[in-house]
Amino acid sequence: MANLPLSSQIINLCAAVLLLVSFAMLSQRRVLSLVQLFALQGAVLCLSTITVAWTAGRSELYVSAAVTLALKVLLLPYILHRLIRALNARWETELLLNVPATMLVGLLLVIFSFGLAQPISQLAATVTRSTLGIAIAVVMLSFLMMITRRKAVTQVIGFLAMENGLFFAATSATYGMPMVVELGVALDVLVAMLILGVFFFQIREQFDSLDLRNLEALKEE
Repeated sequence: MANLPLSSQIINLCAAVLLLVSFAMLSQRRVLSLVQLFALQGAVLCLSTITVAWTAGRSELYVSAAVTLALKVLLLPYILHRLIRALNARWETELLLNVPATMLVGLLLVIFSFGLAQPISQLAATVTRSTLGIAIAVVMLSFLMMITRRKAVTQVIGFLAMENGLFFAATSATYGMPMVVELGVALDVLVAMLILGVFFFQIREQFDSLDLRNLEALKEE
């Protein structure tokens, strides 16, 4: 590790922090803390993107980093904080699996992700190819968080964290997606967040709860 260039050390450190934050999100029951961890994940992703842009000389990645900072560190956490306070949904009370079992499944997913990424990393020619396994693991852990939570707000945070993992995977494999695609994805995420905010209020007004199990009780008349 000491023989690696400083930029590679920073990228590897960012990848390790992203993985640790993903595990922290898995074990977190407080919704406001989940939002803070999501913002931290976005900040680490922004730092990693800036480092890759500087190392590889890809100026378009600076724009990607700026979009990540504005959307995932500032705007989306602000919207989520406002929604959580308005809905009074600060605690995640029920999990499909207990925390130790969830962490064990998460560890197995990390092992699977590294095995899956190994042949792909050998084909990649980027300076971040060694972090592809962690990027896939972040996606897997975010998906696990989505399927083990019952509340709508936490599932949306899991979806946003999964998008962070996909962005990190794209950066690791191919120095990111084309700028038009990245801006389109950012706009889609923002619009989806606004629509889901309205959806949250409708669920709360109808069922007096954000537990998605209530939707199973709906029957066609």
